[in-house]
Amino acid sequence: VQLQASGGGLVQAGDSLRLSCAASGRTFSRATVGWFRQAPGKEREFLGAISWSGGSTLYVDSVKGRFTISKDNAKNTVYLQMKSLEPEDTAVYYCTACVQTLMWPCTGFGSLGQGTQVTVSS
Repeated sequence: VQLQASGGGLVQAGDSLRLSCAASGRTFSRATVGWFRQAPGKEREFLGAISWSGGSTLYVDSVKGRFTISKDNAKNTVYLQMKSLEPEDTAVYYCTACVQTLMWPCTGFGSLGQGTQVTVSS
């Protein structure tokens, strides 16, 4: 399954933003999906993931309570809802599928495609 992130933009600190991750391919309903980000000069950071059914999620501590991942298998889309954004959240955001279908938690995600830029001004 191929995934493409979109919905980024320029927002102010404290704002909310929802990113979308559109999928192509027949295996989306069996795909666990993860979100990552990479800020300039920093390593890629895993943010969280959602199981293939959408019934389970996990988040890293830095975004827990602020970011929410959801999955709509009927629309072949995963969402990343972000609130209380901070300048430190400025990064390119990516989504990708777990290499193995029907795996939770995922032990290995696929390569990242084109991301979407999120810029948070103070």
